[in-house]
Amino acid sequence: MTTPRTHPRTGTEQTEEQEAMSPQEGDREQRQQRILVVDDEPAVREALRRSLVFEGYGVEVAADGHEALQKAAATPPDLVVLDIQMPGMDGLTAARRLRATGSTVPVLMLTARDTVGDRVTGLDAGADDYLVKPFELDELFARIRALLRRSSYAVAQQAADDEETLAFGDLRMNLATREVTRGGRAVELTRTEFTLLEMFLAHPRQVLTREQILKTVWGFDFEPSSNSLDVYVMYLRRKTEAGGEPRLVHTVRGVGYVLRGGGE
Repeated sequence: MTTPRTHPRTGTEQTEEQEAMSPQEGDREQRQQRILVVDDEPAVREALRRSLVFEGYGVEVAADGHEALQKAAATPPDLVVLDIQMPGMDGLTAARRLRATGSTVPVLMLTARDTVGDRVTGLDAGADDYLVKPFELDELFARIRALLRRSSYAVAQQAADDEETLAFGDLRMNLATREVTRGGRAVELTRTEFTLLEMFLAHPRQVLTREQILKTVWGFDFEPSSNSLDVYVMYLRRKTEAGGEPRLVHTVRGVGYVLRGGGE
């Protein structure tokens, strides 16, 4: 007969067979999400590690904030479960330093402190969620799933935004919303100006001939001597340089135009 083991902090029981099994074994094609568990108590670290492995996660452990930051930098996890009260570097300091590196990894803080002030301090330090001990494993798992869902959505949304954005230096164009900014300043463009700038942004540092631009932007042949292109380039320069910004659209005499930085 298999003797169930009691989780040292939550009271949840699991048998050795359950610990050895993973409900995700039939889904090896999906990338295993990685969780970094940070707690100074060895028994708690091991219990959380076993429980999360059983749920199908890849798990690394750290005993304090210093070790956690080293491991997070070496192999960024998908989520951090971080105890607050630890010797050396505590969880609050570790969270602040993690955020100072620019990391947006979800952080779930664990603590016995349950006042509103404590929760606010934890969230302000960089935590995305806050779970008070003692807790049930089911609630821990649910909070982890929720944080990972939000993180996955944010990553997917950013990827979608990146696909719809053209940028060069501080000049950005959103193709979906047709918004253009220069250094955060909104730039209002007509339809033709937008199409012209889109062509430049799609071919940075590439010299575009007058014939190429006229055919692409206006859709029919112009005489190369036509001044329509020059007029619209002038409009574009006025609007993108209205805040005193350096010129990006440069004339290549006898050929056409190129989008490049002033020092290039």
